[in-house]
Amino acid sequence: MTGFPRSPRVQKGAIIGLDKFNPLASIVIFQYNPEQLTRTLTAQTSTQDGDEEDALRLKAPPKEQITVKIELDAADQLEQSDPLAGALGIYPALASLEMLIYPKSIAVIANEIQRALGVVEIIPPEAPLTLFYWGLKRVLPVRINSLNVTEEHFDADLNPIVAEVSLTMDVLSYHDLGMLSVGGALYLANQIIKEGMATIAGVSNVAGAVSGSVNVSIGA
Repeated sequence: MTGFPRSPRVQKGAIIGLDKFNPLASIVIFQYNPEQLTRTLTAQTSTQDGDEEDALRLKAPPKEQITVKIELDAADQLEQSDPLAGALGIYPALASLEMLIYPKSIAVIANEIQRALGVVEIIPPEAPLTLFYWGLKRVLPVRINSLNVTEEHFDADLNPIVAEVSLTMDVLSYHDLGMLSVGGALYLANQIIKEGMATIAGVSNVAGAVSGSVNVSIGA
């Protein structure tokens, strides 16, 4: 027998909120990787009507939106008599996702106290930097726009035990966050990786075309 598994070990996708005040509250490692990922890219051009000089200019990276569907299911944990799943189902996992778009309660309370004390300008609470992890070649800063949660089954205490979450995210670039920020640097690293991938594809296409031409010539 060999020590190699029959199938490769698959990396798990994840949503990670970098919250320095509560770092464990917003880490969601996907129980099952989504089977489909939808990406929409919209070019940001600086073209103005009749301005030929700017026809090919890009003022920023494209706006990118990602949509995925995440499945959560406590069946395996319940079968193994996991005490957390038995007591709460998948409620903690849902809460971790939802907290990425909630202002922190302590910040809300602090703002309300300042308002009562007559502070004129109240600064809205800032969400933690959120990362979408889809393998080492794709770690992207994102802003979650919406969560569409469908809870399908419940335990005796009405805790959800099966759910599907449709997640829509805007990718944030260095144009949004600043080049020197953590998120901006991660986005730029992702762009550099894409440039390398595009070069590899170009070399492969040219090599294939040349090889095809040579074979055709020899056959003739």
